[in-house]
Amino acid sequence: MPEPVSSAPAPRHRLGEVGLAFLKLGLTSFGGPIAHLGYFRSEFVERRRWLGDAQYADLVALCQFLPGPASSQVGMALGMLRAGWGGALVAWLAFTLPSALLLLALALGAAGSAHWLTPGVLHGLKIVAVAVVAQAVHGMGKNLCPDRPRAGLAVLCAALLLLWPGAWTQGAVIATAAATGYCLLPPSAVTARTASIDFGISRTAGAVLLTLFLALLVLLPLAAWWHPSLPVQAAAVFYQAGSLVFGGGHVVLPLLQAGVVEPGWIDADRFLAGYAAAQAVPGPLFTLAAYLGAVLPLDAGLRGWPGGLLALVCIFVPAALLVLGALPFWESLRGNLGVRKALAGINAAVVGILAAALYDPVWTSAIHGRADMALALLCFGLLVWGRAAPISVVGLGALAGALFL
Repeated sequence: MPEPVSSAPAPRHRLGEVGLAFLKLGLTSFGGPIAHLGYFRSEFVERRRWLGDAQYADLVALCQFLPGPASSQVGMALGMLRAGWGGALVAWLAFTLPSALLLLALALGAAGSAHWLTPGVLHGLKIVAVAVVAQAVHGMGKNLCPDRPRAGLAVLCAALLLLWPGAWTQGAVIATAAATGYCLLPPSAVTARTASIDFGISRTAGAVLLTLFLALLVLLPLAAWWHPSLPVQAAAVFYQAGSLVFGGGHVVLPLLQAGVVEPGWIDADRFLAGYAAAQAVPGPLFTLAAYLGAVLPLDAGLRGWPGGLLALVCIFVPAALLVLGALPFWESLRGNLGVRKALAGINAAVVGILAAALYDPVWTSAIHGRADMALALLCFGLLVWGRAAPISVVGLGALAGALFL
């Protein structure tokens, strides 16, 4: 059977269809970006048949090649495919708002008291973060590094990041991995090209969106330097985090930590507690930005939910500009064997970046003794082999921390 191909702009009544489909996923999609992509495939390839399996795999490949939250970018592209520009916006809102509102509510409760978590509960949540990131390394490693060359590349990337941590090192590692994949990986590491698909975006519109992405990436840091108020600096930090992170969700952790903890805006305990709590809600992990923005010590007019909204928009805008801008050019690029080999190298680097983040800051801040290690192993086993929902593991970690740590 031939792959289904979308028709150009869908009728407006499809906006409701897109909204309901993604709202269901936003309320039920636990387990991080890899799990989200599985939910999307079941819903839109198998059940709704908006596109074919091979087309979906190519769309996922594009979103993994681009920086930003891969599952959210896939969702925006699927919304665009089904209902045009409005569909892309509705898909993002429906998938993102459930978790964003929950984390915003948590942050507002946290802001009401300087001691909103006991030390034991806080430590238990940090240990859960160890298990969740370890699960991501385990799952992504199996999927993205199935052979020795890519596994070796992932190990090398992790070692380089541990020796020279920082956002610039991460960018250099990704670029080097792309070049390595292009030059050294065999053609067997990539799949063949699939049937075409039309997302209804012209090349002119795509070029405008990509230009806007680059302009904001340059102008926001300049604005923060020129007018160093905390709201402008925060907007630059969250936009850069959404622009420079490959691999989505968990990999954004070191950039956000460098952006909001190292300057002293948020302490490390509150940051990691928010990260762990983000595991207990469905939807994209990038909604952690809503929590962080709400607890930032911003000006009175932006403190609380306005700050959360500012951070949420700033971290997702580059993802939307990139994926919608790249879609009209992807059709020609995805047929190039060299591009697909470079993508395989980038995917291996993503695993290495995540493995380095597992050690620092996640492991170093949470594991201090045998009891911590035992709880982390228990949570990891429940997630990987017990197939437990992250929300239940987060609850277990908080309870164990309150009672025993």
